[in-house]
Amino acid sequence: MKKTISLVLVAALLLLTGCMTHTHVVGEGGKGQIEAARQWYVLFGLVQINKVDTKEMAKGATNYTIKTETTPLDFLINIFTGIVSISSRTVEVSK
Repeated sequence: MKKTISLVLVAALLLLTGCMTHTHVVGEGGKGQIEAARQWYVLFGLVQINKVDTKEMAKGATNYTIKTETTPLDFLINIFTGIVSISSRTVEVSK
């Protein structure tokens, strides 16, 4: 019984780690067109590998929304790349 509970807890922790979203609204926020990019990190998120420029993604818009999140695709990618401490997250800008 204790092994089953432990296994369920470990499985839940593995499936629920990293599920987060940060949203930043600039001006009145975005209303439509979405541009997305993947941001990569090494050492489990401590060192950024590539630079995602959200201002460039907004292309001069004065009202836009920036959303950074760990999507299900990021989660799947991180299962394989996490072995060598590389992780990713998705950055979306809606204008």
